[in-house]
Parts: sequence; structure tokens; C-alpha cells
Amino acid sequence: MSITSSQNRSRLLGIMLSAVVGALSLSASGCKEAHSSELAVAIATTGTSPLNTRFGPLKQINAGVLSVAYAEAGPADGPVVLLLHGWPYDIYSYVDVAPLLAAKGYRVIVPYMRGYGATRFLSSETFRNGEQAAIAVDMIALMDALKVQQAIVAGYDWGARTADIMAALWPERCKAIVSVSGYLITNLDANKRPLPPQAELGWWYQYYFSTERGRLGYDENRHDFAKLIWKNCSPKWSFDDATFDRSAASFNNPDHVAIVVHNYRWRLSLADGEAQYAELEKRLNEGPVIAVPTITIGSDFDGAAANGAPYANKFSGKYAHRILNGIGHDVPQEAPEAFAQAIVDVDHL
Repeated sequence: MSITSSQNRSRLLGIMLSAVVGALSLSASGCKEAHSSELAVAIATTGTSPLNTRFGPLKQINAGVLSVAYAEAGPADGPVVLLLHGWPYDIYSYVDVAPLLAAKGYRVIVPYMRGYGATRFLSSETFRNGEQAAIAVDMIALMDALKVQQAIVAGYDWGARTADIMAALWPERCKAIVSVSGYLITNLDANKRPLPPQAELGWWYQYYFSTERGRLGYDENRHDFAKLIWKNCSPKWSFDDATFDRSAASFNNPDHVAIVVHNYRWRLSLADGEAQYAELEKRLNEGPVIAVPTITIGSDFDGAAANGAPYANKFSGKYAHRILNGIGHDVPQEAPEAFAQAIVDVDHL
């Protein structure tokens, strides 16, 4: 099946530069040929303003330690797709993806993660924890609260990491996943090892957040800080002020700075996680292989890793990889048709 749009969008006028489609052996990367294939699709596109500028009225539900705000589209009895955003973005990354999937009969759920938008902690006593396992547990709790037994889970940045974790630790809850930038599960031991200088430069904000100056600077300059990240991570995306400002409003959440700063300090082993997640983090630190059907997406943001080779052996089930040329980090907002198509395709992989 294919995703089509009645509007002639400039990003769809990009030229299909190359397409390699086939059941290729991934034996060299450790994937089993009988259950895996690699699909590499290179697409040249340019960013534009979204066709859609708003979701319907948000819904709210208590789930785990949170009251989660979320958008929903599509039939209530359709197969569920859970769309997860990253930092510093929000649910509007999916404002064009959601209606495309809803039109295909999917029930689409797009939650604000902890620290974003109208999502709130139920107790002021709960530690404002940004570690990876806590965020994944939030999403399992949301599925439980919504009585969703299984979903296709898709995301980028923090959302891709969360999708990876859900598929690794709770494969029975994930029908399939779509993960931008591939396998993003954090290994704290590996993170202690320094990278080449150019790579370290790209993570400047992580080191900034490790200082009190960085925490204060982010708190005082959330809007401009996030806008700088958007531009750096997607230099070819010509988003307008209205598009950015709509998402920037979600950073006014009272827990936003605490969650973001803890997340990055935790990744550098500069802040502790919570004991209740220790066993999950131990399992994640072992780099578990993901067996559920998966499509990974590489973009310009990924540099040399855009071809997916560094992480292909982390997916042992049915697998495909796609490359989106000219697209930055916020793949679903920059290339919604391609992202929605990946979800439709992984459902039939």
C-alpha cells in the first residue's frame, strides 16, 4: 500500500535519486537472511510549512506516574500506532503524519512525553527523572491505561530510543517499530569513552547541560536554544516561525528543564537514575537485539551512519533500512509522507 496526498507538496517534487529494493542478505552484519531484508531508498526533498497546523482537542489520561496529554486521530477500533517525539520537539512533529495514517484506518496516538506540553506528574514528590528506562515505562503505562495491548511504535531522537527500548524489553507490546537513526539504546559504559573531537563537538549541549550555568542558560533561553538546535540538526529545513513557536510552547512545562537536564547528565553518568529502573537499565546496557519487525531511517543528520551499517546487526527479525537525503533530524515533520509510508510498510513487512 502507498501513502498519497491530494496536495502537490514541494517535498514530493524531489527527485528519486536511487532505490534499491530487495531481499538482501545481511549475514555480514549478523542478521539472518531467512528473516531479514534491507531496503535502502534515497529521496531528495526540501522542507516546507506543514499542511496541517493543529490536532483536534487533546485528551488526558492518568498513566503510571503521569497525567499524559495526547492527540488522537483515526478510528477507535483501528490498529494502533504510537508516535513518539524527541527533544527539543513535541507532538507537532506528527501533525501531518497522523492524518495520513488515520486515512489508512489506523488509530494514531501522539503523547507529550514527561516534561512536555500538558503532561504532568501526578505527585510533586516524584523525582523528575529523564533516564531512558523511565520514559519507556511511561509509554507502557500509557498503553495499559488506554487498554492497548499492542501497537506499532515509531519515533525519532528520544522517541526512537524509546521505541527501541519498548521493542527490546516488551516485544509482545510492539507489533513493529520505525526508528529514525536506528539503534539508540544508551550504553552508559560505552558513553564514558571519549569520541573523536569532531564528534564531541556535535554533542556540545550535553556538556553544557552538565553545568549549573547550562541548566540556568537553558531555563532562561528555552525558545532560542531549541531554535538553534532545530537549525543545526536540520540545516536544509526551511521551517517558519509559526511552525517553531507552536512546538516551543510545549517547553513551558514546569518540569521540562529538570527532565532534559537530568536526561543528558544521566547519559554522561553525572546523575543517578532511580533504583526502580536499575534492573531494566542493566538489561539495556547489555545491548539487547531487537526481534520485532523494524524499519530504520537514516538522514543527513546521521552522517556516515545514514546507511544503517553500524547498527544493522542489532535487528534480528524482519528488517529494512531507508535513507532520506536532504532531510534532517525531525524526519516525520520534514518528510511526513515518507515517515507515514514506513509505518504502513513495516505493518506488512
